[in-house]
Amino acid sequence: MSVVVGRGESGLMRAPGPAGRFGDYGGAWVPESLVPACHEVAAAFGAAWADPAFRSALNASLSVHMGRPTPLTPALRLSAELGVTVLVKREDLVHTGSHKINNVLGQGLLARRMGKKRLIAETGAGMHGVAAATVGALLDLPVTVFMGELDTQRQAHNVFRMRLLGAEVVPVRSGSRTLKDATSEAMRHWVGAADEAYYCLGSVTGPHPYPWMVREFQRVIGDEARRQCAAELPTAVPDYVVACVGGGSNAAGTFAGFVDTAAQFVGVEAEGGSGATHGEIGVLHGFRSLFRQDEHGQIQEAHSIAAGLDYPGVGPEHAYLRELGRARYVTVNDDEAVAAAVRLSRTEGIMPALESAHAVAWVIRAAGTAELPAGSTVLVTLSGRGDKDIATFMARAEVTA
Repeated sequence: MSVVVGRGESGLMRAPGPAGRFGDYGGAWVPESLVPACHEVAAAFGAAWADPAFRSALNASLSVHMGRPTPLTPALRLSAELGVTVLVKREDLVHTGSHKINNVLGQGLLARRMGKKRLIAETGAGMHGVAAATVGALLDLPVTVFMGELDTQRQAHNVFRMRLLGAEVVPVRSGSRTLKDATSEAMRHWVGAADEAYYCLGSVTGPHPYPWMVREFQRVIGDEARRQCAAELPTAVPDYVVACVGGGSNAAGTFAGFVDTAAQFVGVEAEGGSGATHGEIGVLHGFRSLFRQDEHGQIQEAHSIAAGLDYPGVGPEHAYLRELGRARYVTVNDDEAVAAAVRLSRTEGIMPALESAHAVAWVIRAAGTAELPAGSTVLVTLSGRGDKDIATFMARAEVTA
């Protein structure tokens, strides 16, 4: 039996009500056995986030252990070629190589505050798993990571990194053997272990309070970028803020820093994922949002060359931002993403993750059109670095030709 934990309303990118609703999206659609665990995490996060000592400890560790703040890099050659000013927020340069560490460090400190004995995590591209393994080692918490078998093959070096850091990696062989199935298995495991284990969810998905909590832990991206853009741009705020979207955590964190400005938000999905772009209302993994579904309402398998975007839905707050018209969502195909990764590598010396390359690809495609007029200023969040995707690049002969 599934239940909905309450009902409430949400301000735009503020804390949701006790129901964890963003308009008609979100909530906690979970088995009765997980209701107490969701309530426990929500109460613990609310108290911690209101505690200056917790916030201070998190900020200190983000600086000392993770290397924040990350820089804002002007993409000078690419800007000249495109006729728009491109600024790149460099989450590829944070420790472990992606934005995932921002959220995991926060949740790891929360788990320790709650007295939990170990961490459970799911991962697609492997970067959330690496971040979880890293924080587990830092905080002396054992870590179990569930990862789709297909993703363990295409991200084999991240599997090695997790195991080197001491984590147990469990291949998931059901369904499409990708992120959706890894998330399902992690949540099933949490049902039987909630008393002693903390589920460290990797994106702005899942039951309340995770979409809210993960966005707040990732808000550091947008807050830093807001200050950096104020110093870099005569107008202080870019015309466009662009980020890739799978579940949508790096985009939510970036958007949160600019939500009170006139900047236009663009979330870029994989053509084969595209929950916000082509999804319909449904429920999966404990939350109500937009998901790719067939005519019978069954969740369709997602596809993307980028394992981190290989998810059939989108976080509930993104569905809400889309409904309000505050953000728009577009898609990029595999070939465009690879071409964009190559172009950024060769113009700026920055090799982006294939997930991030989707955001770059949209900027390249849209520059000089009505979607992105010439002379515009564009902030692009690079959610991660591309070394994890070397095997994929190597398999494409045209990349090295």
